[in-house]
Amino acid sequence: MAGLDSGPAIPVWLNEDDLGCIICRGLLDCPVTLPCGHSFCSSCLKSLWGSWAEKPRWACPTCREGAPQKPPLRKNTLLQDLADKYSRAVRELEEGGRGAGPELAPGPAPMLGPALCSIFALLKAAAQRSITEVGRELGELVEQLVDITRSLQNQRSLSQSEADNELTILGTAFSSGVDLSLASPKLVTSNTSEGKMRDVLHALEEIQEKLRENFTWKEAFEKQTQVELLETPSTSSCPLPDQNHPAPRKASRFAQWAIHPTFDLRSLSCSLEVSEDLRTVTVSHWPQSYPWSRERFKACQVLCSQALSSGQHYWEVDTQQCSHWAVGVASWEMNRDQILGRTRDSWCVEWMGTSQLCAWHMAKELVLSSDKPGVVGIWLDLEGKKLAFYAVANQEKLLYECEISASYPLHPAFWLYGLHPTNSLIIKQVK
Repeated sequence: MAGLDSGPAIPVWLNEDDLGCIICRGLLDCPVTLPCGHSFCSSCLKSLWGSWAEKPRWACPTCREGAPQKPPLRKNTLLQDLADKYSRAVRELEEGGRGAGPELAPGPAPMLGPALCSIFALLKAAAQRSITEVGRELGELVEQLVDITRSLQNQRSLSQSEADNELTILGTAFSSGVDLSLASPKLVTSNTSEGKMRDVLHALEEIQEKLRENFTWKEAFEKQTQVELLETPSTSSCPLPDQNHPAPRKASRFAQWAIHPTFDLRSLSCSLEVSEDLRTVTVSHWPQSYPWSRERFKACQVLCSQALSSGQHYWEVDTQQCSHWAVGVASWEMNRDQILGRTRDSWCVEWMGTSQLCAWHMAKELVLSSDKPGVVGIWLDLEGKKLAFYAVANQEKLLYECEISASYPLHPAFWLYGLHPTNSLIIKQVK
């Protein structure tokens, strides 16, 4: 933990969701930890418990594990310290990053410094340049970092402190300026310098491979676009194609079973709001004053109106505007105090906001991958008693499949982590 005091750098494994209170949606303040392991602001938890009349009154707002009497609430000093340091580090980075770019820790290591500064400059200028040109140069710079890391591995004379400093700077650079969706979810996981070297090298090699994959098809798309522009007469009414547009998607193999569910306002949490077409749900900045209903969820959840009791059904959800979410199915009778996937009558996949995709049912978690799907397809075969989740890009890729044994209708179900207002999920039109 000593690394937390070395400067304003935020550890690459830490983000705001890890230190957030799901009740107030802010950073933890005077955090207390319940016996189940979940933590909340002390004042938020006391206020919430004070508003609950039904039993179990002293239940955890996240997992609903209850207690016959109010448990003692002691301040979690470690979490408070982490929240304070995170807040201070974010503030210092924001104040220091208003100039030419993010600052590294004092006295950056000479070997990594030039390559990292080049990456920052390249990212800053990317908006005005060809995506393939930027990709090519970014790939070359990552290759330089790979060579530098291998060189550091081979320098047995490098002291422990110097090695840690080099790797700390590299971790800080990626957390400050590079899209972490390209990086390994655990950039630095080992405690020894040698272990850190291996982890960083592995992460950089993964980035290299993903850069190659991403920019190979983008370059091909740009070339195809240029050919089409030469062959097609230009007119002032025809806008230029977007070079960042993804490759055309193939027709969905589930198209004939596609449905287009709409959110049910009776179940909508007061922390959420929906669009006029009832197909976009968003975390509100302030709690909404919806009419009281025993069918309304307390957490940021909502069901769809459609009750699916037979046949085969498929729908898709755009998750790109949400940092922490769960999508799946649940019965209408699901307990409104509980969370999707933590009950006998609900199933879901959940993106944890910390580079972890999991499947949940009956409060049992199964880790699936570290890749966040931009669009999730849900396939419900009630005749075959199957539920499957797919990552949807130019075609469907299976994420998770399970058997379901439900003698009651199931509804499309959604949960949005309530810490970040404007987080949203969209039910897409399947084509």
